[in-house]
Parts: sequence; C-alpha cells; structure tokens
Amino acid sequence: MGSSVMSTSSWPGGPQSPPAVSAIGLRKSYGDKTVLDGIDLRIPAGTVFALLGPNGAGKTTAVKILSTLISADAGQVQVAGHDVAISPDGVRAAIGVTGQFSAVDGLITGAENMLLMADLHHLPRREGRRVTAELLERFDLTEAAKKPAQSYSGGMRRRLDIAMTLVGGPRIIFLDEPTTGLDPRSRHTMWGIIRELVADGVTVFLTTQYLEEADELADRIAVLNDGRIAAEGTAEELKRMIPGGHVRLRFSDPAVYRSAAAALREAAGDDEALALQIPSDGSQRELRSILDWLDAAGIEADELTVHTPDLDDVFFALTGGTDRPNQSKETAR
Repeated sequence: MGSSVMSTSSWPGGPQSPPAVSAIGLRKSYGDKTVLDGIDLRIPAGTVFALLGPNGAGKTTAVKILSTLISADAGQVQVAGHDVAISPDGVRAAIGVTGQFSAVDGLITGAENMLLMADLHHLPRREGRRVTAELLERFDLTEAAKKPAQSYSGGMRRRLDIAMTLVGGPRIIFLDEPTTGLDPRSRHTMWGIIRELVADGVTVFLTTQYLEEADELADRIAVLNDGRIAAEGTAEELKRMIPGGHVRLRFSDPAVYRSAAAALREAAGDDEALALQIPSDGSQRELRSILDWLDAAGIEADELTVHTPDLDDVFFALTGGTDRPNQSKETAR
C-alpha cells in the first residue's frame, strides 16, 4: 500500500510553523542491507510523533541519526532548526534521548544520578540541586531519592531515566520504546508523563512496540516497513485506509428490523441481534450520507455505532503481517 499524503494544514502548528524535526530523503545502509530508504519526516513542535514498524524496520536507526549518534548516508535532516551534519552540537543542546536501555547507574542513588546529569550539563551547583529537587518531585521520586537506583522497580527506573533526560531542559525528546517491559500501571503512568511534557510545549518523537500506546498518545503516526514510510497520518486517518469499517444499526423491534433489512439490501443482517451492518469508511461525510438516507427511508434505529479497523489491522495491512508489535491485554481491541 502506498503512502498516504495528508495536507500540512491539518497538522498541529499549521503549515507555516517551522517543524521541530524534518528529514528529506533520509537514507542509511549497513553493508548491502538498506535500513532507511529515503524517508521524509515533518514533525511540528509541541506534538507527539510515533514511529511504528516491525523489529529491524529501522526505528532505532532513525532515532540515532536524528539525535546525532550516527550519521546518515544521504538526506537533509534538521532538528530544532539545526542541520544534524553541520551543527550537531546545536542539535544536542536542544534534545534529550531516552533509549531502550536505561542510562540509570544502579550503584548510586536517584538524586546522585540526577546531580551527575546536572554536572554533565554544566549547571551551577545551586541550579543543579534546584532542578534535581523539582524533577524528583514531579516524577514522584522524592522519597526514593536517597536509595540506590538498583533498588527501584522497573517503572521507577524508567521515570528516573526520563527525569535525567529533562535536566538540561530539552525542547525535543526522543523516546525509543520507553515502556517496553513495564507493567500496565507503570505504562499508564508513563503515558501521563508524556502528555504533561507535550502540554508544556515539548516535542516527543516516540518509537513503540505497543499499538495502543501510539493510538493513545500520538498526534501523528508513521508506519515504517522495508526502510520506507508505508503510510502516515493521525490514528483515525490510518484506520480509515483499511477496508472493513462499517456502521452498525441495532433495533429492539423485530418488525422494524425486518423493514430496515428489506430497505437496506446491501447491509449484512444479524437476525439474532436484530442488527444491520453497512460498509463504511467511517468518515464524517459518509456517516452524514448514511444518516440522511435513513431519514429519507423513514428508518430509525435504537442504536447506531461506527466501527473502524484498529491499528492492529493497519499494521498487518501495511507490513504484510510481519512481526507485529505488542498489543497489551488490558487495552487490546
């Protein structure tokens, strides 16, 4: 399936706002294996952008290039207004990175981890202590601050990891699978933290193996497959690209149901549930058309629901069913 081109006027920040992250024709190969095959990105400031894809699709490689950890083979890349090839120091001063593996030193306390980051950012001692105290409180780590980090739970270590990332006040944060391995409660806590960051104007570039995580958090989602962006858009736009959507009409009166079934010959009927299913892409325009037709036909359902494919369906359709990301049980659709 080809890329879905969306108008930039629908993006948060509008078409005139300079993007926080942009890439044109980004390419990267390792030997004869092409990992990124000319991808384009434009991420408005103050939004969450999620990059989905099978294992080995190139998500972490993209993060490493955008955060100056490795160089691209080709393409133009700008982060926070700086060219990553010409001004990597400018990029590093504006970003924070939390990788798949924690950067926390388990042998020292949470507070000492934070103060170490403050020293690395060359913050004055008093400023470092102030920032450390504020972030430990914000991430609910004040009570544990004097304990060795190796005694922390997985969720606490992840919160400390992100708190350390924020010591330098980055405006763009790269989160590479930040909730992998966390229990459902810790994952939801992390989602709340990410939402707070964005509310403060921070831009978040998120890679994730959890489909519902992208659905919950991302303003826009791109699906990476075979080194290319297979599709990009909001979660709802991506879901509407996949066939299988429908409007379901449910009736309580069997006579009304039979009358509606006779009038709606293209609808699939469920005689036991007294329900009809009308194919639909879920768009507002098509839903309005269906409602107008029902009014004209004098059909009044007791319940109307719109069903669209979920990101699970989108992922399978765009990647050919390869190595699906995780779908946690508590929110799986």
